[in-house]
Amino acid sequence: MPEPCQTAPVTARHFRRLQAPARFYAVVRAFWQFAFGAAMRVKVHGLDHAGLKGGALLAVSHVSHLDPVVMSVLLKNPVSWMAREEFYRCRSWAAFLDRIGAFPINRHGKALPGVREALARLRRGEMVGIFPEGEIMAGGDSVVRGAPVRRGVALLAARAGVPVVPVVVSGTQRLNSPGPWLPLKLGRLWVVAGAPLKAPANGSGRAGRDAFAKQLEQAFVELYGELRHRFPEPESIIP
Repeated sequence: MPEPCQTAPVTARHFRRLQAPARFYAVVRAFWQFAFGAAMRVKVHGLDHAGLKGGALLAVSHVSHLDPVVMSVLLKNPVSWMAREEFYRCRSWAAFLDRIGAFPINRHGKALPGVREALARLRRGEMVGIFPEGEIMAGGDSVVRGAPVRRGVALLAARAGVPVVPVVVSGTQRLNSPGPWLPLKLGRLWVVAGAPLKAPANGSGRAGRDAFAKQLEQAFVELYGELRHRFPEPESIIP
């Protein structure tokens, strides 16, 4: 995904669609299923944890803008992705994100509209995809290496009363070059999902958010360890 352009302001209309248009989402998903199926070897474990009925937060480690594409391809149920507001300032990206049911979040300012939209979708029984690191992270800044997550994921989980499914994705950071996309199964991806975590009902306060965030952080570290154990690869698979 290219860097955001700055041509159109984010307006209230981006928060009106509570569910993705099923047909358009299915078409986009089918395209990417074909692309990944032709070029990639994908190794997964634990994705049954994400097959929940009712609202849930899909919390994914973030190494590439293609992470949400991979997860949307692998999961049968649609995912409503929380996307950074900057992408909505480009009219073409805004239109596309609207059509697949994503919604914007302001990471550095007024986040309340995005939080309200996430809560509305979760209460409707949708799965909301979120990157708890807030942006692409590498090395020691990655949550899989013990870096902290933002507390918003803990707030949403407590307010909506929904489980959080932690997921570690690796390999997508290599997809910016043409090599992995050749129809020779040269591309390799790894995905490991953990058991759902439930925030306490009174966990929306600062202490509760901090405690649950630390629980989630530990889960990411353990999942990364499990990924390397199940699929023996060099540590460099996470940048």
